[in-house]
Amino acid sequence: MKQKLLTGLSLLFGLLLINGGLNKFFNYMPVPENLPEELVKDSTALMEIAWLMPLIGFAEVLGGILIIFPKTRALGALVIFPVMVGVLLTHLLVEPSGLPIALVIWAILLWIIYENRKKYLPMVS
Repeated sequence: MKQKLLTGLSLLFGLLLINGGLNKFFNYMPVPENLPEELVKDSTALMEIAWLMPLIGFAEVLGGILIIFPKTRALGALVIFPVMVGVLLTHLLVEPSGLPIALVIWAILLWIIYENRKKYLPMVS
């Protein structure tokens, strides 16, 4: 049962990442009009670096695809980890209203990492 739950959550997490990454390329989701000024400034600064948003989008799509499949899930968690650090810091420091969702997503990521911990041991031994 635990494995089925992790697989289901990994599928949802992967699809969420793929959607977010593809949106960085195709801009199909409307941006809310009532964003806090500091968040708008941060986003504008990120977009000033022309290659950064496509890189983040690529990492999200790649990480999402890898997380969906159990065989590549451990690698996907490593690919998406830096992006998720940025998401968490943004919600902690700039826009706390999204923090509950960010914490749920982080819980899923940490569960994926925990379940694949044996695959990471050769990297640190």
